[in-house]
Amino acid sequence: MLLERNDVNPDIPDTRSCRTPLWCAAVNRHEGIVKMLLQQNDVNPDTPDTEYRRTLLSWAAGNGYEGVISMLLQRNDINHNTPDTEYGRTPLWWAAANGHEEVIRMLLERNDINLDTPDTEYGQTPLWCAAVNQHEGIVKMLLERNDVNPDTPDTEYGRTPLWCAAVNRHEGIVKMLLRNDINPDTPDMQHDRTPLWCAAAKGNEEVVRMLLQHNDVNSNTSDTKYGRTPLWCAAAKGHEEVVGMLLQRNDINPNTPDTEYGQTPLWCAAARGHVGVVRMLLKRNDINPDTPDTDCGRTPLWCAAVNQHEGIVKMLLQRNDVNPNTPDTECG
Repeated sequence: MLLERNDVNPDIPDTRSCRTPLWCAAVNRHEGIVKMLLQQNDVNPDTPDTEYRRTLLSWAAGNGYEGVISMLLQRNDINHNTPDTEYGRTPLWWAAANGHEEVIRMLLERNDINLDTPDTEYGQTPLWCAAVNQHEGIVKMLLERNDVNPDTPDTEYGRTPLWCAAVNRHEGIVKMLLRNDINPDTPDMQHDRTPLWCAAAKGNEEVVRMLLQHNDVNSNTSDTKYGRTPLWCAAAKGHEEVVGMLLQRNDINPNTPDTEYGQTPLWCAAARGHVGVVRMLLKRNDINPDTPDTDCGRTPLWCAAVNQHEGIVKMLLQRNDVNPNTPDTECG
């Protein structure tokens, strides 16, 4: 009834947040009202609110309102790439981050859509967000496009989509990303931890297996915070399957200690009672089973004995290169 009157302006916003009647109807998913308002000649469907500076399309995309989006996309006066001014996130970004596959499909049909625009807060692209949040369908759709860079890291910590998928055990996404032209060994900027490092530390066996199939993955790269290698992390946490895969590599150094306390992978496994890991490490011809730490000069045997790991003590005492009388340096 109100829209039938000539003295009613359908596009007057409130003075607090600049939200028009169309904006409110769209955000609240009142599709019938949206349809009526869009039929008015003097309605601007691309007016953002002043609180978050997000357009109707942005809000609808972020919430997965497919019916509203369908109506908006039929308009010629809609900018499909308008980011909000708070975080610089486009409608596609919001849809990818929140996992709205059908919305992504609808937006991808637009020739003018920008698929790879990162936000201005953390430099995260739509693909990055989809990979982090395990939205495999969206990752697949975006990777099929030539104008998407699958290797773009965020600007906060320098974590690539592969890095995030690897650390979060998103095996399907890791597999998809590795089919593309990416660097599978890119570390983050915070501690220089590679995707392999993270997967090994968390015991993500399948992710480790996929990464080790790539020749350009360095299996012996240590982080810069504590100087721990992937093998060190896996051994310290008792991830036997991961340790086994890493020890099959020709470029692995099983004796590399961390830079914090000078503890080797064997030292950590022995101290923590990881019998299976100790057994695998002791089968190596290049292993030094008697390396003390640099903190208190305690050997793997010393640690295993103190912590009552009898099986490990027995294995170590069977070695000719283990000194059973080595004290720690605190004894003076």
